[in-house]
Amino acid sequence: MATPRAAAFRLSTVKLRRDAKTQLISRVPLFAHCSKKELAAVAGIADEIDLREGTELTREGAPGREFLILVEGTADVLKKGRKINSLKSGDFFGEIALVHRTPRTATVKATSPVRALVVTDRNFRTLLERSSEIQLKVLQALAERVAPTL
Repeated sequence: MATPRAAAFRLSTVKLRRDAKTQLISRVPLFAHCSKKELAAVAGIADEIDLREGTELTREGAPGREFLILVEGTADVLKKGRKINSLKSGDFFGEIALVHRTPRTATVKATSPVRALVVTDRNFRTLLERSSEIQLKVLQALAERVAPTL
């Protein structure tokens, strides 16, 4: 039998259904123009991972190679070692790493056990090569994102 303390930090062992993954992914601005079918394709390449409290999910200055959505748990966003934001279930980060290899602008560190969806740049690029429709919609979302800054 698990101790009460251990049980309090155990993540649910139930894996997300594909429609739950799709719903989480639909909240990400990068995929704002995608149809349900296209969102399901993105969900199909998203893996679920469990991480311990204290794990660095990203490190400031390191190359970005994946995008994550927190399914369960919390994390802090740190810039130059200083906390600038807190993340919770449903929050996401690293989506630009899917389309552009730039250094991470902040460190994200789990402040509790975390379950996350992760999409790697490699899997995402393969998906884009197979689907010109998704490719065009992602480009449209990126253009909208940078347009106000031009």
